[in-house]
Amino acid sequence: MSARFEALGVVVSDVARSVAFYSLLGLEFPEDPEGHVEAPLPGGLRFMLDSEDVVRSFDPEWNRPEGNSIGLAFACDSAADVNRVYDAIVAAGYDGHKEPWDAFWGQRYAQVRDPDGHVVDLFAPLES
Repeated sequence: MSARFEALGVVVSDVARSVAFYSLLGLEFPEDPEGHVEAPLPGGLRFMLDSEDVVRSFDPEWNRPEGNSIGLAFACDSAADVNRVYDAIVAAGYDGHKEPWDAFWGQRYAQVRDPDGHVVDLFAPLES
């Protein structure tokens, strides 16, 4: 028996709003999102969004966890691109959790929140 990692799923309260957010980060979803949508990722992986109603259809006792329950990170092309992507997300009305900064580990870093409050990291190597 074997298993392989193939997909990452995030439970969201509003699929269309989450599709709009993650589309700003370069993910491509179907035109008319409903309760479950998938965006293909490099290497054959998939990023999935499921509505709370879909999850409750097979797990009626499911409750949204408190706090940050997943870690998502998106690589940007450059340190300047971290700033640009952060600004675009904030300008689109989403929460900028931590403004871009030069992290001690050698990356330009920023954090935003998706519509359900999940923290999403943006990063790129610092130019030397």
